[in-house]
Amino acid sequence: MKGSNSFKTGLVKAVGLMSGTSLDGVDAAELVTDGMRIESFGASAYRAYCDAERTTLQGVLGRWPGDGLADALDVVQTAHTEVLQDFTPELVGFHGQTLAHEPRGRGTHQLGDGDALAQAIGAPVIWDFRSNDVQLGGEGAPLAPFFHFACAKWIKADAPLAFLNLGGVGNITWVDPSKNAPEEQGALLAFDTGPANAPINDLMQSRLGLSYDKDGALAKKGTVETGALELFLAETYFARMPPKSLDRDDFSVMLELVRELCDADAAATMTAMSAAAVMQGMRHCPSAPARVLVCGGGRHNPVMMHMLREALDCPVDPVEVVGLDGDMLEAQAFAYLAVRVARGLPTSCPTTTGVSANVGGGILSRPNETE
Repeated sequence: MKGSNSFKTGLVKAVGLMSGTSLDGVDAAELVTDGMRIESFGASAYRAYCDAERTTLQGVLGRWPGDGLADALDVVQTAHTEVLQDFTPELVGFHGQTLAHEPRGRGTHQLGDGDALAQAIGAPVIWDFRSNDVQLGGEGAPLAPFFHFACAKWIKADAPLAFLNLGGVGNITWVDPSKNAPEEQGALLAFDTGPANAPINDLMQSRLGLSYDKDGALAKKGTVETGALELFLAETYFARMPPKSLDRDDFSVMLELVRELCDADAAATMTAMSAAAVMQGMRHCPSAPARVLVCGGGRHNPVMMHMLREALDCPVDPVEVVGLDGDMLEAQAFAYLAVRVARGLPTSCPTTTGVSANVGGGILSRPNETE
């Protein structure tokens, strides 16, 4: 770890940054925490990628370090620096922009330079959260589960529940809030359920020049092609035991399966695929959750939410019903994880990423620090 990992004791005002696989922009969210419990939530901000920036990032998806990334890195650094302009954090958690994720292959690659960001904002930055986990045999994802455990404690949950994130890729965290710590045996199970918004967004972009299916309006007009849905569910990923994770484009087959369908039927079918992937994932939970709390952009899609409510035998609600912010939950997670890294606490464990032991990831970069 670059620099000392010692950090002040007590509560820390941290800001987490998240730019997801949907490539819509950068979220920033403030959190006060000691790395274990949540004391309070603070301000948040969003900086959208413009069309040119999004095109630049789309053009480098799948690339690894050193592979002609200068323009894309400039986009990432500029957007993250700008979104922080109204914050005065004691610590920043900088996730970066995921370009490639092959935990059983070449590793994982989040584009971003934490050293440069620390210099630009004049505050310490934790970054490269996933590499340690992958190097120790983990999937490197999902990383929000330890924060979900803290959220379950914050809302005073008294029965097992599930946090479902519907971003570019879908992931679920099953939490037993009766446990004392996230790394405790039986406290968590987490994994990627399958594709969520990313392939739907790609469909909308390629066919209609739109960035997403706003309010599920196109899917609502269509009919689900059950044959295509069945072929999708035959993918071997769904039978694999968790923990498990996906890259944004691992299910590119979805676009091929709906290639012959009209726009509305294609959107309806792909939405059904994303919802069905969640239903398949629920079978892996240690026990049925008492409720499912949904975050990420997918919770704004009434068609997808209706499909989930029809299929699951428990309440399915956006996280706002318990006082959380579904747009900022992942950014808040990286604020929380940054404090854990600075304190030398684990950020993942065998039941969240499949890593061989409890592990803390991340590099600490301080402003004005030289190599």
